[in-house]
Amino acid sequence: MNRDDLTLESLVMIAHGIARHFGNDCEVCIHDLQADDLEHTICYIINGHVSGRKLGDGASKIVLETLEALNKGENVSDHLGYRTHTSDGRILKSSTVFLKDESGKYRFVLGINHDMTSFINVQSTLNNILENFDAKDEDVYGQIPLSVNDLLENLIEQSVKLVGKTPTLMTKDEKIRAIKFLQDAGAFLITRSGDKISQFFGISKFTLYSYIEQAKTVDD
Repeated sequence: MNRDDLTLESLVMIAHGIARHFGNDCEVCIHDLQADDLEHTICYIINGHVSGRKLGDGASKIVLETLEALNKGENVSDHLGYRTHTSDGRILKSSTVFLKDESGKYRFVLGINHDMTSFINVQSTLNNILENFDAKDEDVYGQIPLSVNDLLENLIEQSVKLVGKTPTLMTKDEKIRAIKFLQDAGAFLITRSGDKISQFFGISKFTLYSYIEQAKTVDD
């Protein structure tokens, strides 16, 4: 058994402990950051009914952002107690922890998604459980996607919301701003995302690549 196997085995034990502690409404999943295909990063999951995901499903937005940050040589940090939601509107309290292998490289992501919907209805008696539950983070991490295609759709919708106009009404600079958002979010790591994004914004692939280069000089 190699060291990665030992690390994963330890994470699986931790995942079972968390799920057992919080019950069936708490999903715990493990993403493999070295997976060959972003469509299949989940290498272990418990209580997948919470988000509707299963073993072998793809990356979430936060995992995609992490991969993009690592590609740029940037540091990443854990995200704890932020708010997400499912496709059917249930509200989750989520935490994401990044783990390194023996060589010091980030290898696995431990994700916790606890369905808080029933707790919210009796929030006054459950303040300790909901401590640090920050609703403003929902705009950052949004809906947990069921697939990488869903994730790309969500990112494109967020880029439009950021600009505040439909693509047909956007100026060149506004499209560059939207594309910078998509680039920073790691959207272009998704296979064939360039085709969909260029079609959505009504520009050619050549123009898209030009906008990507121009976006690198745009301040946030």
